[in-house]
Amino acid sequence: QEQLVESGGGLVQPGGSLRLSCVASGFTFDYYAIGWFRQVPGKEREGVSCISNSDDMTVYGDSVKGRFTISRDNAKNTVYLQMNNLQPAHTAVYYCTASALLTPPALCRLGGDLWGQGTQVTVSS
Repeated sequence: QEQLVESGGGLVQPGGSLRLSCVASGFTFDYYAIGWFRQVPGKEREGVSCISNSDDMTVYGDSVKGRFTISRDNAKNTVYLQMNNLQPAHTAVYYCTASALLTPPALCRLGGDLWGQGTQVTVSS
């Protein structure tokens, strides 16, 4: 069974940091580009950051450049999203997505073939 599982979300103070993890199973992880999306009630799901299968290309949304960092460890079938200087506007459910076809720019526009269940990030004092 092909599966993506997100973890690492929670409640954090403004200015704090979290590291999200996306663990893949049931498919050849290093064939797939991986992306992070987020969604809040009443808004469309939006791409946050995406990374290529070979770790030679990354894409970030303008709102998170210099604040979030995406990375992957193919030996662990895991992609990370390091989130620093978090603000209330970052509150959302964060999802990871995978595609064997799309490169990071397209993946962060369209989303992939597989999706995780999401992890809640809440930034509040």
